[in-house]
Amino acid sequence: MRIPVHITHLVENLNRGGLERVVLDLIEAQVAAGHRCQVICLFERGQLAPELDALGVAVHACGKRGRPDPRVVMQVRRLVRGHGSQVLHTHNAVAHYHGALATIGLRRSVAIVNTRHGMQALAKGQRREWLYRRSLALTAAVVTVCERARIEFERQRIASRRQLLAIPNGIRVSRFRPANAEAHHALTRQLGLPPQTRLIGTIGRLNWAKDPLTLVEAYARLRRHCPDTALLLAGKGELRDQVQAAVDARGLGDSVRLLGDRNDIPELLAGLDMLMMSSLTEGYSVALLEACAAGLPIVATDVGGNGEIVRDGINGRLVPAGDPAALAAAAESLLQAPDTAQAMGAAGRAWVLEHGSLTTMATRYQELYQSCL
Repeated sequence: MRIPVHITHLVENLNRGGLERVVLDLIEAQVAAGHRCQVICLFERGQLAPELDALGVAVHACGKRGRPDPRVVMQVRRLVRGHGSQVLHTHNAVAHYHGALATIGLRRSVAIVNTRHGMQALAKGQRREWLYRRSLALTAAVVTVCERARIEFERQRIASRRQLLAIPNGIRVSRFRPANAEAHHALTRQLGLPPQTRLIGTIGRLNWAKDPLTLVEAYARLRRHCPDTALLLAGKGELRDQVQAAVDARGLGDSVRLLGDRNDIPELLAGLDMLMMSSLTEGYSVALLEACAAGLPIVATDVGGNGEIVRDGINGRLVPAGDPAALAAAAESLLQAPDTAQAMGAAGRAWVLEHGSLTTMATRYQELYQSCL
């Protein structure tokens, strides 16, 4: 029988994104298992907070301003103590050093667990990372979301071997149905595209890390050979205007659609023919897990944990980052071999059912909490 644990999750906010989706799904699983959870957001609550409101999970916003904020540190401390938290689970660097400062003196009653959701901790010289590394002395465990990151964190001595372990992200696979002709037809109709259009999609913020400009360049090359295609970008970000300018400059017109923020990702994926990812850096991509759950063939860059999800030649193709020609060639090879692409999609769905579930991830975190306590 599992002993209920009082858990505080500390994040920057709950706006839509892969990290935030993982946190919400993990909390839902923890509440279902009988644990008592709360969330503290350093900044605003975010778009996804109402999902936790519906579960009866308190979500507190601290309204942080600028650099390390003593007022926020004290607020986090009050909330952790008031909740009777036994585990403070921080997510990424900024949340972690605020949480570590907030719990000084509470170490006997509160175990701190940190998850790094990407590879950013490998970037030296930034004030944020300097503060993060100093705060690890107060940390029971450091979780990376892919084995590649764990190896690099240990090699660069970011954390000790004793502290480090990898727990890959998991998703609620039951939310996703395999891509199908009915969903494809509904999506082309919604977008005003010919029904025979082959739809290539990507999901993620329009920022430097996702490198959407390389994706647009790759698609411009691909469309010369595959004119019956369209590229759909779901997500928003600071590069939106630059992406739109690149689309216009290449004369891609309505064949590229910037869909903005979407709350219907399972339905969107079910209507696609392929997922493409051009990221320069990744942790363990939730978007790739979701594409596997939708049974989509994948073309992705070989960065971070992508190679632990996309096995080249089995459920997709991996290419170097920043190489639009390679990205286009890999996508074209799958579009010209639909039977191969379909088999890859089926292989991805079979894999994620066994290895990428929310249950697997939640169980491993529960075991970690108990070992820390």
